[in-house]
This record gives sequence, C-alpha cells and structure tokens, in this order.
Amino acid sequence: MAEAHQAVGFQFTVRPDGVDLKLSQEVIRNIYLSGVTAWKKKAIQFKNGVLAGVYPASPSSWLIVVIAMMSSLYTRIDPSLGMIDAIKENLPLRDCMSVQTRAVLGAILFATGLWLFLIYLLRYTLKGLLSYHGWIFESHGKMSTSTKVWLSLVKMFSGRRPLLYSFQASLPRLPVPSVDDTIHRYLESVRPLLNNEQYNQMEILANDFKDTKAAQLQRYLILKSWWATNYVSDWWEEYIYLKGRSPIMVNSNFYMMDFLYVTPTHRQAARVGNVVHAMLQYRRKLERGEHAPLRALGTVPMCSSQMERMFNTTRIPGIETDIVQHLTDRKHLVVYHKGRFFQVWLYTGGRHLLPSELETQFQRILNDTSEPQPGELQLAALTAGHRVPWARARIRYFSQGANKASLDAIESAAFFLTLDDEPQGYDPAKTNSLDSYAKSLLHGKCYDRWFDKSFTLISYPNGKIGINAEHSWADAPIVGHMWEYVLATDCFHLGYTEEGHCKGDVNRGLPHPTRLQWQISKECQEVIETSYLSAKQIADDVDFNAYLFSEFGKGLIKKCRTSPDAFIQLALQLAQFRDQRVFCLTYESSMTRMFRDGRTETVRSCTSESVAFVRAMEDAGATNAQRLALFRKAAEKHQNMYRLAMTGSGIDRHLFCLYIVSKYFGVDSPFLTKVLAEPWKLSTSQTAQQQLNLVDINKFPKYVGAGGGFGPVADDGYGVSYIIVGENLITFHISSKFSSPDTDSSRFGQHIQKAMLDIQALFKHDNDKKIVQNANCVLLENGKKHI
Repeated sequence: MAEAHQAVGFQFTVRPDGVDLKLSQEVIRNIYLSGVTAWKKKAIQFKNGVLAGVYPASPSSWLIVVIAMMSSLYTRIDPSLGMIDAIKENLPLRDCMSVQTRAVLGAILFATGLWLFLIYLLRYTLKGLLSYHGWIFESHGKMSTSTKVWLSLVKMFSGRRPLLYSFQASLPRLPVPSVDDTIHRYLESVRPLLNNEQYNQMEILANDFKDTKAAQLQRYLILKSWWATNYVSDWWEEYIYLKGRSPIMVNSNFYMMDFLYVTPTHRQAARVGNVVHAMLQYRRKLERGEHAPLRALGTVPMCSSQMERMFNTTRIPGIETDIVQHLTDRKHLVVYHKGRFFQVWLYTGGRHLLPSELETQFQRILNDTSEPQPGELQLAALTAGHRVPWARARIRYFSQGANKASLDAIESAAFFLTLDDEPQGYDPAKTNSLDSYAKSLLHGKCYDRWFDKSFTLISYPNGKIGINAEHSWADAPIVGHMWEYVLATDCFHLGYTEEGHCKGDVNRGLPHPTRLQWQISKECQEVIETSYLSAKQIADDVDFNAYLFSEFGKGLIKKCRTSPDAFIQLALQLAQFRDQRVFCLTYESSMTRMFRDGRTETVRSCTSESVAFVRAMEDAGATNAQRLALFRKAAEKHQNMYRLAMTGSGIDRHLFCLYIVSKYFGVDSPFLTKVLAEPWKLSTSQTAQQQLNLVDINKFPKYVGAGGGFGPVADDGYGVSYIIVGENLITFHISSKFSSPDTDSSRFGQHIQKAMLDIQALFKHDNDKKIVQNANCVLLENGKKHI
C-alpha cells in the first residue's frame, strides 16, 4: 500500500523522442523539507558539540580573551610576556604580511592558546573538586562548613546552563581500591554467612591470594584505570551481559510499569500515539544534548554516557558473544500486532508525525485483519531463547533476501512496539492484577516482544502501557529517566480530547504502515518452535508477586531519623530469615555514575550488624530498646556501605576485574574463583523515581508510577525490586521460581509486610515511651512549682 502511494509521486514514460518525466510537487516539497530538517539537525548538533567541548567556558569567552590580547597591542603592557612577538616573528609566510597583520594574527593565536589553557585548567580544577566525596559521608541534614565551601566552588566552576554531556570531560575516573581494603571488606561481608571452619578456610584463601598473586593483577588493573575512562564498565558489559549464552528474557531484561492509578485514555491507538510522540521529542532533545544533566544535591553531576544508546540500538546475537549495534538517525519503528510485523515511518515533510497522525497509523494496524505469514507469529521467540541457536538461525535464514530486509528494519528501528490484545494494569477489584501485569511486561507470550531491542514499548487495549528493556546497554535509572519524561509529557503537555483521542487534526493522506515480508522455511520454523518452548518453560516458571505497601512510607520513616533504603533493606533481611530460617548473600545495586562511564556496584546488605538485629527481633527475651539500638547500628552500617559503593570503594567490581585479569594471564586463583561462584540468593534493587520532578505528586497524588522489576537471579532465591512512591506508598515486585520448593513469592511478600510493620512498631513504642517520659517530667515540674 505504501509503495503504491509513493509511486504516484514519481512517474516517467519512455517515448521515441525521449523520456517524459513527471514529478509530484508534494514529493519535491517533502524532499526539500526533509533536507532542511537534516541540515538544521546537523547544525544544532555541531553547535551543541562545540558548547559541550569548551565547557565550562563558552565560545563568547574566546572573543573576550582575543579582544583583551588585541588591546595590549595599543598599550605598553604585554600580558603575554613577549610570546605574541615571538609568534609574530615565527609565522609562516611572514614576508607576505604587513607588520600590523602579523601582530594581530600573533595576538589571536596567543589568545586562542591562552583560552584553551584556561579551559583545561577550569576542567581539571572541576575534576579535582568532583573527586572529593566527603560530603556523602556526612549525616543527612547536617552539612559541614567545608562541604558548603566545596559546593560553592563546584557551582562556581560548573558554569551556567550546562548541556547533557557538558560535564563528561570533567568527571573523575573510577578509582581502583587497594587489595587490602577490598579483601578486608569482603571477609567482613561473608563473616555472618560462614561458620568458623568455613570462615577460616576463606581467610586462608584470601590471604594467600593477597600475598602471592594480587600485586601482579592489581598493577595491570591500575594501568587500565589510567588508560581507559573506566576500568570496570567495558568488561562488565562484555562478560556479564554480552558473553552470556542463556536467554536474556527474564534472566536479564527488566520492565517498567505505567501510572498506578491513572489511565489518561482507554483508546489504545490514542495512548500509544501520544507516548510515541513524547518519545520522539525525548530522542530529539537527547540527540541535541538538550536534556539537563542529572545532578546530586542539584550540583554534583552524574555521567550521562549510557543515554547515548537509548534509541536505534539492538543487541545482535553471536556464536560466542553478542554485540550492541547502535545506529543514528533512523526514522521508523516496527510494530507487532497479532503475529504481524509492520513498519511505520515517524517523519513526514521533515517533521515528527503528530500524535493524531500516529494514532491514525496505529489504528490502521489494529483494524488490519490480515493473517500472519508462515512462521511469522512466533518469530520473535528467537530473541527469547538461547543465544547460540538464534545466532546460527540469523546467519542461515536471515542473511539475504526478504528476511534480511525485514530483520534489518527491526534492528535499525528507533524501538519496538507491541500492540497487545489482552488488557493489563492495576485493578484493586481484581486479585493479583499487578502480578499478571508484571509477568506480561517481563515475558509476555514469549514471542510478542523483541527482547534484543534496547526497549520494547508495550501497549494494552485498555490504554495501559509499559516497557521491557534489554540490560546490556544501560541500567534501569537511564530508562526510568526517559519513562518519567514520557509519562509526564503524555498527560500534562499533550493531553487528549473529551472522546479520548489525540489532539490535533487527523491526516488521512499518510502512507499506510507497511507489512514486513518473510520467507520462513520449515527448518527455520522448527528452530523458532524450539526457542519458543525453551522460553515458555522459563516464563511459566516465574512466580511473581507485586503488591502495594500503603501502611506507611518515606514520610514516616524519615520521622524515625533513618534512611528509607536502609529501613527496607533491614526489613528484607528479617523477611528472608523468617522465610528461609538462614541468612544469605544479598545483592543491592548502587550506582557509580559520579565517575566517568560509571554503571553499578554491589552493596552486600547482609552484615554482622543486620544479622544481630534480626536475631534480636526473633529473640523473645530481647527488649524493644535493645532491638532499636541494634537496628540503628545496622542501618548506619548499611548506609556507610552504600556510600562506599557509590564512591568507588565497593567490593565486587574490583574482585570481578581482578578475576578477568587473572584469566587473561592464565593465573589460577582459588580465592577469586570461589568469590565469583557465590550465589546471590536475594537480589534487590530500588527503582529510581522523581529524577526529573516534572510531576508534583503532592498536587497530583494519583500520578505516581508503579516502578518496575526483574526476574529471579538464583534458581532457589528471590528477586526484589521496590520503589518508594511519594511519602506514603512503597511498591514491591517479588520474583522467584515455581520449580524451587523453598521459595514462594506471595509468602515472601507477606513476610516483608510483617517485617516492615514490626520494625515500625519499634519506633512507635519508642516514641510512646518518650511521650510518657516527657509527660511525667511535665507533671513533676508542675508539682515542684505547686510546692
């Protein structure tokens, strides 16, 4: 259909006297507008590249320096200390220029050199300031004078109105911790998990490694940290993600949900029309670097490098390792609906399609009643199964002809969109509605999401939406940043008509979406079926429980003068012990984006302090005062570990990189082998929210997200994601496997809820006790006055 529409714009007839050429004015106009838009985009990117390249200075500052140096030519003061004269006398072709011309040119060259020197001086000064992390270890709400001075200096050297990538060159490198510190912290972290004999054995292995092999490996790691922008991130992406040969569905990909209580329209095509348009707006600002960089305390910048590959990115399967393919300036997306793949162009006449135009295109797909081609229905199951069969099938069946053209269209698309045919979302009247919603986003039917794309946007017939994201290219906060922008833009800027349609005129003249064509042989269909059955087995084994904890939230926890994250982590430790009756190695993800190209670090949440607190909670003989004291001690320990992880002094990334170096050099280390083989039976992560503050949730309390989640990391363990929503709500996403007789996600959710309430009761009892003590003091004082 689209080809037929486009063909009428260009017609020619061969005659005996020549060729009669007819051109459509509309087509010529669209070509012209597309070219103008492309050149404007390149000009803006060039301008922003210059602005980011000279930051924290500005191009106008160059002119100021030049004018200052030029003025010295007419005064007796020479700020260059004779360098302008030296440049003037050594210019090439000096005989062809007048003395005045050489003087002006020498002043300009010296001013330019001085300007560049000052830029690097400012940049390295800022990098030195950003290498200070003492502020993060100060008590919440208490800022020392030195930190206030430091913040003022950072603000002063940060310049004005930075672009997204302005701070990249000023961010410090991730430091390599000392081996002694890392091993000390490691042994401290496993002490509560091992008996005396096991701990002594581990201590012997650790000390043997430290005394024999560690120094050699550490030297190479330090060398890499000097040479590379980040000594961890490239190896982390390669070995943790891309070299994995198991399915990425459930095991690696994660999901994010829509607004919890609000559905702005129940028209599927209209909702996804607005959302896709908001994503295009976000992508345009991203390509131009116009998003404001995220900054802690509103001042300390975070690395933005992960955002570069958000769109037009696909994980390409390989026999031994995958690769991440990132393209630029792709103007289409691919839509999956009821087993058919459609290509939809996102631009017309050099501009984005309007929300109403996108709604029209998506409604056309929804109205299309054609049947899938042979093998097309479950084709995407190849991305859900094991990586090696998919890589071989890609080479054998998708390297030429129609299959290659269609696969190229998918892999080069801005992102992938699934128009689902089963409603999902949170419904308080339906039990387990969030569980069903989570499983749909995490794996769907195993063949209706393209799990290799950087993200798949999923739209439901009741107007709900969500995202399934591939993990290798970036971490959840990066996707969350885009998701916050999209949801806020959808509801508060684009909006809908009273009938629920997208605002704006309907353009019926757009070319229809194009069906992708496939020629899938019987042998290829068998490979697809094998991948589907493998993926379905994984999906069917996922036991999910997502629920809302609304008894209290961040507001009450802060009144208890403790960290909300530490509060929840200790509740998880208590719940884990009550569920399994043993403690386990616990993973909590923290970010290292205060460093160049930083990604994540591990916080080992199960500590000796948290174990002591949990045992006191289970000891009927312990008093509430004792339990509360142990809680505060454990919470402070957790916070300190989190701060260490954020500032480059974590345990696991350092040991991981030492292990990679040992493999490169063929060095066998029983200690590193044992460390890297330890299972994380409890894997946790907090979903970031309110990164952009585009929605005032105090004014619009219903416009809150439900967060996101991931699959279980261990076969006999739990995966727990949580989001602290506003002041009075916490959402938990709990995953495990039905095949494990030891785990039950619903049961674990009940344990978490009870643990949260039990810990809160400690503070309530302490507050009640203080109220009684204060009242007694008042009565006693009044009694003394009366006497």
